Amino acid sequence: MNTIASPDTTHAQKAGSSSFLRFINLYLFFFYFSGVTHVLLQMTDATIFIGFRQAVYMSFLWLVPVLLFPRHTRVIAAVIGVVLWATSLLSLAYFCVYHQEFSQSVLYILFESNPAESSEYVSQYFKWWMPLVYLAHTLVAWLLWRRVQPLEFSWRGKLVACLLIIVPIHVLPVIQDRVISHQSWDRVIDHMQRRMEPAEPWQLVMGYFQYRRQLGNMQALLEKNSALPPLANLQDQYAGKPGTLVLVIGESSTRLHWGLYGYPRDTTPNLDKMKDQLSIFTRVVSPRASTIEVLEQALTFADRDNPDAVMTKPSIMNLMKQAGYKTFWITNQQTITKRNTMLAYFSQLADVQRYTNNTRYQNSREYDSNVFKPFESALADPAQRKFIVVHLLGTHMKYEYRYPPEFDYFKDRTGLPDWLDDPKAQVVNTYDNAVRYNDYVLATLLKTLQAKGERSMLTFMSDHGEDVYDTPPHEFVGRNEGNPTLPMFAIPMFVWTSDQWKQDNPQDLGFALNREYSTAYFEQTWSDLAGLHYTGFDPSKSLVNTAFVQRPTWVGDPTFRAGMREIQQPALPSSQLADHEESKTVIR
Repeated sequence: MNTIASPDTTHAQKAGSSSFLRFINLYLFFFYFSGVTHVLLQMTDATIFIGFRQAVYMSFLWLVPVLLFPRHTRVIAAVIGVVLWATSLLSLAYFCVYHQEFSQSVLYILFESNPAESSEYVSQYFKWWMPLVYLAHTLVAWLLWRRVQPLEFSWRGKLVACLLIIVPIHVLPVIQDRVISHQSWDRVIDHMQRRMEPAEPWQLVMGYFQYRRQLGNMQALLEKNSALPPLANLQDQYAGKPGTLVLVIGESSTRLHWGLYGYPRDTTPNLDKMKDQLSIFTRVVSPRASTIEVLEQALTFADRDNPDAVMTKPSIMNLMKQAGYKTFWITNQQTITKRNTMLAYFSQLADVQRYTNNTRYQNSREYDSNVFKPFESALADPAQRKFIVVHLLGTHMKYEYRYPPEFDYFKDRTGLPDWLDDPKAQVVNTYDNAVRYNDYVLATLLKTLQAKGERSMLTFMSDHGEDVYDTPPHEFVGRNEGNPTLPMFAIPMFVWTSDQWKQDNPQDLGFALNREYSTAYFEQTWSDLAGLHYTGFDPSKSLVNTAFVQRPTWVGDPTFRAGMREIQQPALPSSQLADHEESKTVIR
C-alpha cells in the first residue's frame, strides 16, 4: 500500500532542509574570508594543515550573534563581513606575493624597519594585478552575502546551538589546559590566542598582540646586553686589515648523512668537489638538541660550568662589533615568535638584519635560497671589515618542505639498509634530499664569497643533528634529549679560507681535524679563528689552538647537571657506521 506523506510532514521536511541550507550559506560566508587563503596554502603545499583546521573551527564563532539576533542577520553579517573582508585582503595579498601565510613576523618586519626599508617592502608587496584579485575576492564575498538568510530556531534551539559552538572551541580547551594539565592562566590565554590566530580577523589582531609582547621580551634582553662592559684587553691579530668573516649556522643536520663524511649516498656532491679547500672537522658534537639552547652556548661564553653567561657576558656579536667589524645577521628561520625570541635577540645585536622567513609555522615550505640576495648585498657593503652570520633552515622537519622539486633526487631504496621498510625509506629519502639541497646552498655561498677575491673566511656548523631512523631499533625520527643518540648531536663543521687570508695565516688546521669537541665552547674557537684575544679567552677550549685540552662532550640541560649525559664518539670513520650500531653505546 502506498503511503502518502501528510502536508505537515512535508512542510517540516522542507523547513528542516531550508534551515540546513541557510546554516551552510551563513557558515560559508563567514569561513570564506579565512578559508580562501588557507585553501590556497594547502593547494600549494606551502604549510601544514593546522592553520586550515583552526580557521574552520573559529569561523563557527561568527554564527553566534546571528543565532541570537536572527531579525538582524543580514546587517550583522554585513558588519562582521566588512571587518573580515578588510583583514582578509591583507592575508590574500601577502600570499599572492610571497606564497606564505601572514604572521606576526611580517608585522615585525614592517614596524621595526626604517621608513626606507618599509617602503621597499611595501613596494614589493603591492603589484599591478592586485586590484583584480581584490575585485574578484570582493565579488565572491558579496555573492555569498546575498545568500545569507536568518536561521529559524526556537530560543531553546538557539541556546543549544550556541553552546555546541562555544563549548568545544573555547570551554573544553580551557578545561584541558587549566584543570587537567594545570597550566598557568598566562599559558591558557596564550594557547587560546594561538588557536584563534589563523582565522580572520585574528591573524592581524592576535598577530599584533603577540608581536608587541615578544618585542617587549626582546627589548628587555637587549637592555641587559647594552649594560654589559666590553671585553677587557682586546687584541686583534689582524687589526687594521680588511676582511670578511662569515659564520653559517645549519639546522638539524647530522654528519652521519653527509657524503663528505663517508655516508654511502651522494648527498654532498658540491662540497665533495671542494673538499680540498676545506678544513673538515670529524668529531664535533652539539651540546643540546634544540636550536636556541645550542646557540645560547655556541654564540656566548655559556657552557656546562657557566650556564648563566648567556646574559652576563658579551656574545660573538658584541665581540665582533668591539673589534671594529660591521655585523650582519641574515636568517631564514622564523623571525619573532614566543619560541624564537632569543634568535631575534641575537639578530638585533647585529648592525644589519635581514629576515627572509615570515611563516607562522616552522613546518612550512621555505627554501634557503632566500638568503642568496641578502648575502650578496652584505658582501657588497662598503665596510672594510664585515662579520656576516647566515642562519639557515637547513634540514629541519618537514624534510620535504626544505628543497624544491628539482632536488627530489633520492626516490628509491638505493644505498639504504634492508632494515628500513618503505615508509621509513621515504622519510630518509626526503631527509637526504634536504641534505643534498643544503649542500647546494652552502656551495653557492662559498662560491659567492670566493668570487669576491678578498681576504675572507667562512665557517660552517650545524646547530644539532637529527636521528632519522638511524639508531636501533630504528623506530625514531627527530631529537630527544631525554633519550640521546649519536645522530642527534654528531654535526658537520668546516672552515674555508681565501688565498688572501692564507697569506696572513698560513697555518694548516690538519692537527685539529680529528679532535673530539663540543660547540658549547665555539666562541673560544671563533675568537682564535678571527685572531681575537682578550681577558677571559681560554685557548684550552679552542678547537684550533695548540693548547687545546680534551674535555668530556656533555649533552643536555646545564641547569640540571644530574640529567646530562656524555657522548663518547667511536673512533671509526663515518663510512663504517652504516647501521649506527655503535650509537647504542656512545651515550652514558
